[in-house]
Amino acid sequence: MSDSVIAGRHAVKEALSSDADINKLLIQDSVNKGQIREILDIAKNRKIVVQTVPKNKIDGMTDERHQGVVALASPHEYMPLEKLLENIEGKQANVVILDGLEDPHNLGSILRTCDATGFDGVIIPNRRSVQLTDTVARTSTGAIEHVPVARVTNINQTIDRLKEKGFWVAGSDGKGAMDYRDLAADVNTALIIGSEGKGISKKTLEKCDFILQIPMVGHITSLNASVSAALLMYEVFRKQNPAGSE
Repeated sequence: MSDSVIAGRHAVKEALSSDADINKLLIQDSVNKGQIREILDIAKNRKIVVQTVPKNKIDGMTDERHQGVVALASPHEYMPLEKLLENIEGKQANVVILDGLEDPHNLGSILRTCDATGFDGVIIPNRRSVQLTDTVARTSTGAIEHVPVARVTNINQTIDRLKEKGFWVAGSDGKGAMDYRDLAADVNTALIIGSEGKGISKKTLEKCDFILQIPMVGHITSLNASVSAALLMYEVFRKQNPAGSE
């Protein structure tokens, strides 16, 4: 199990009421929802994903008496967006925004490249996205301890916040009008990487100041998300740190 499992109504309620990073709440399909209304209300207020599942699924996740309720908590801490913005205030900064990325191996690899290129953080949505798990931690080979990850409710509102802080936003798309090698990148830069299958969502793509294309002359029509992210991050690094300046 990639997440830490919290089982039982009292334990789950306490976790929800604290600052614990809860990725998802699982409710047994036969449970009387009226008996756990307080738990459901707290989860709704915190905008935590709630999923109804059969009893055998929960039974397979824990040996504890679960009472039809378990919470999946992140084994690694997220950094609040406000804290991340505070940390990068007044400096040239770069971040990666992941729009619907689902593969934990991709996230782990992206964290490794963020650490290698000096990127200041990764921003992910709290729904329909990979979260920080043990698989991510293993794939990152320790980078997860050095690259802060902020989890937000609304990616597009977060982009607006970054623009207010002076960031220019560049998204990667196969139909992009700009060759990624033409990106100036001499300013605070937010790179957006889309999901493995669908890419960047339409509304988020409309928020981009630049839509970048990575030229491909072979037979494969797309690159792995973490490879695309690595190319873009190193292009930003190259523009901001000319050879011999390190």
